[in-house]
Amino acid sequence: MDWSVQRFGIGQPVPRTEDPVLVQGRGRYTDDLALPGQAYAAIVRSPVAHGVLRGIGTTAARTSPGVLGVWTGADLEAAGYGSLKCAVNFPNRDGSPMRKPRRPALAVDKVRWVGDPVAIVVAESPAAAKDAAELVELDIDPLPAVTRAREAASPGAPVLYDEVPDNVVLDYHYGDAQKVAEAFARAAHVTRLELVNNRVVVSAMEPRAAIGSIENGRWVLRVGCQGVFGLRAGMADILGVPPEKVRILTGNVGGSFGMKAAPYPEYVAILHAAKMLGRPVKWTDERSGSFLSDQHGRDHEATAELALDAEGRFLAVRIVNYGNMGAYLGTVAPLMPTLNIVKNTVSVYATPLIEVATKCLLTNTTPVSAYRGAGRPEGNYFMERLIDAAAREMGIDRLELRRRNHIRPEQMPYAAPSGMTYDSGDFPAVFEAAVAAADWDGFPARREASRAKGKLRGRGIGSYLEVTAPPNPEMGGIRFEPDGTVTILTGTLDYGQGHAAPFAQVLSDRLGIPFERIRLLQGDSDQLVAGGGTGGSRSITASGQAIDEASRAVIEKGKQAAAHFLEASVADIEFAHGRFTIAGTDRSIDILELAERLRRAGPLPEGVPASLDVSHVTKPIPSAFPNGCHVAEVEIDPETGVVTIARYESVNDFGTIVNPLLVEGQVHGGIVQGIGQALMERTVYDDEGQLLTGSYMDYALPRAEDVINLSFRSHPVPAKTNALGTKGCGEAGCAGSLSSVMNAVIDALSELGVTHIDMPATPARIWAAIEVARR
Repeated sequence: MDWSVQRFGIGQPVPRTEDPVLVQGRGRYTDDLALPGQAYAAIVRSPVAHGVLRGIGTTAARTSPGVLGVWTGADLEAAGYGSLKCAVNFPNRDGSPMRKPRRPALAVDKVRWVGDPVAIVVAESPAAAKDAAELVELDIDPLPAVTRAREAASPGAPVLYDEVPDNVVLDYHYGDAQKVAEAFARAAHVTRLELVNNRVVVSAMEPRAAIGSIENGRWVLRVGCQGVFGLRAGMADILGVPPEKVRILTGNVGGSFGMKAAPYPEYVAILHAAKMLGRPVKWTDERSGSFLSDQHGRDHEATAELALDAEGRFLAVRIVNYGNMGAYLGTVAPLMPTLNIVKNTVSVYATPLIEVATKCLLTNTTPVSAYRGAGRPEGNYFMERLIDAAAREMGIDRLELRRRNHIRPEQMPYAAPSGMTYDSGDFPAVFEAAVAAADWDGFPARREASRAKGKLRGRGIGSYLEVTAPPNPEMGGIRFEPDGTVTILTGTLDYGQGHAAPFAQVLSDRLGIPFERIRLLQGDSDQLVAGGGTGGSRSITASGQAIDEASRAVIEKGKQAAAHFLEASVADIEFAHGRFTIAGTDRSIDILELAERLRRAGPLPEGVPASLDVSHVTKPIPSAFPNGCHVAEVEIDPETGVVTIARYESVNDFGTIVNPLLVEGQVHGGIVQGIGQALMERTVYDDEGQLLTGSYMDYALPRAEDVINLSFRSHPVPAKTNALGTKGCGEAGCAGSLSSVMNAVIDALSELGVTHIDMPATPARIWAAIEVARR
């Protein structure tokens, strides 16, 4: 085999091929683009969380220097655009359909959160647009606001929509309530916890930006997103045109974590302005705007219960949950506190029964949607917190309690009560490897060393199993270019993950094409015939499967072509290591040479392909089940409440690992985001719906000094449901770190009698808990 293929094959730690461009500042993000004649937009947002919109005064703005136009919701309504849609369709507990109040791009009757867009101002420069936006006069009759889900469910709470008088858009239920109740009734012990899954601001490195234009009679949107094919469909629906009338173009994207996946109101507004003006319109958000307008993440309030028999065997788990949707229903907003809790809570444990009852509620806050993990970390967090509490209450060692309830490898395939069937995994082995890596038995000495410094020390376990994105098809295109390179076309999208290297590794492994000859195209909807986007830890499984199947199609076409040029029977052609060979001979042709000969050939006989190019779409690819165990140790200064991560170990099963270097980076990033949510990220609204944590002066993110060396180990058990055996890794770090860090904090505080604290475990909260315990 060619040395370069071995070096860049599956399993090799190949550096990200994007980095040389990005670290030199030569990336092409949306705000780097400038189209000829483009104008600039500013969005006017409501300063009031809830109120009746009586009028919008635009005269002063229209006459401001450099202004080209001002448009409001009434203008967009007159143009006939549709509303932004929620794609989730769950029935209520009683079988009735969930409620989906209409969401126009710009508010027309009421404003429902601070940041609700009400108008767009377009001018010759960004400064002129912003100056004029400040001249727009809003006539709003304020109404009482509600910001928490439980409060929105209370009788007499402010109502956001007349058609949703109780603010409940979905009363979700899963499970056999009677059987679960019977299990709890016969349980020897029941553990019950009230848990808060705190709201987070997504904080992608790159704020949202977009350029709208009309080109050759088509709507063109240049925007950072998570998948151009899906966004094209969503925008076409809102614009009321066939998908082929819309083109989405995406270059480099500076992070998203779920937030940039769906259509946003600003995109509709700038496209309308571009149509009215006959020139491109660019909008770039500022960080202060991002805090208000980017969809937030998490925000659930749950009552979690675990029923156990006298030996500590799990009988049932029950979650009663309140999910905060914000002011409008996001594209997948109801999914996280409902079905994804169902799928992920039972995790790696043999739990016969599960019941999840969730009310999804509207509040006067920024809309909530997917954020890294999107219900997966939450479900695992609920279970791991319950297990530690149950172990403490029953006097059972927390390691032993987990061991007694692990699903064993010989039970695979395992039918979980969530409706999922786990195809593979060795959960006990992963667990034992993590405990050994953490030097569990050496902890008492480390705790004494911390005590000698006046610190508290605790350790926590966070086992997890995640169910990746639901089954959907993916495109695998392979195109042989005239310059000798080969382009992969697929409908996932790299917004920071580093897809180019691992996708090229798969193609190089399958077709023997030199790694450096392979290119990747994901960001042009005109080039794709399908695409599920990137999300739900699906990319390497979906695009990897698509590339594998497309490679097989290339080989079949290549055999036909090679038989022609080598003057042999198709049945005698073999393919290996990038060459087509007549069996039993030394006569062969390289795949790239074959592609070039086809390009230069004249008329070809019937049955001989004109090229080796393939445009392939897979069948829906099943979900996978990445899993692992993380062990964290923390130190707490009891005088200040400050938490320091002291040790961190993780053992993960991601199935086949295509690129261990990138996988480790993905896990590190997820762990840090989980640490941020667990210890510091707190989104706060006042009683009037004003966002009090609207900048990084008030909203804390983890910094380099907050993170130690994060150990990463693998115990791979290949998946049996896709060609590569991959399981996905992008969201696993969050799932492991939320539980392990919070369990470690509570373990450290337990010697003072503190047995519960909610996320985020900020210094103020911990100090207060310590002071109460001391008194």
